[in-house]
Amino acid sequence: MSDDFRDEPPAGTLDFSTVIASTVHDMKNSLGLLMQAYTESLAALPPEASNSREHGIIEYESLRLNGMLVQMLGLYKLGVNQLPLRPAWNDLEDFIGGQLARHQDILEARHITASQDVEDPGMLGFFDAELVGSVVANVINNSIRYARSAIHLQASMDGDELLIAISDDGQGYPPAMIEKQSDYVLGIDMSTGSTGLGLYFGQRIAQLHERNGVTGRIALSNGSALGGGEFRIWLP
Repeated sequence: MSDDFRDEPPAGTLDFSTVIASTVHDMKNSLGLLMQAYTESLAALPPEASNSREHGIIEYESLRLNGMLVQMLGLYKLGVNQLPLRPAWNDLEDFIGGQLARHQDILEARHITASQDVEDPGMLGFFDAELVGSVVANVINNSIRYARSAIHLQASMDGDELLIAISDDGQGYPPAMIEKQSDYVLGIDMSTGSTGLGLYFGQRIAQLHERNGVTGRIALSNGSALGGGEFRIWLP
């Protein structure tokens, strides 16, 4: 008798990763409804009450939580080959401006100045705006958390590749993260709250973009133009 049946799940059982993915999807929808209700209630308050520090914290943590849920769903879909890539031509000024606009209220609440620079007016990039946007949004959230007073987004051409860079004026990435950045899943660090999944997700999304045998990639560095850390993503 073959022992192959031992590798198969018992009849009637659920795949746990599918259960988690379904739950995360429902959590993301619930969070969206919660934030919609919060925004509507906030609009009814006078300006002096709606611009409090507590409201800024709620908005920041909600965006951060939404970003983590998006990453978890994306990684699940990558694992089961169900994450479609839909590249199209995108105007870089509109793309970067849109990413900053999503965070405008939080930037103002934290007194952080955001700036952007696109190498050429009307510059276009061929990539999946939703997937790359989720990576950029995650990095912006991280930059807001650690910046002192400024973040900067830049788009330029590096040879034949599009380069998008996000920098801030914080203390920069920890040396250990810079040294081990090729090993993106760093494990859970309870002292920092970091799992490394954000970087792993960014790398996987970059690698989905391929042209003429060249795949996208990411990199971290310190000593940016603003003095802090810099995240870069190359898209062929």
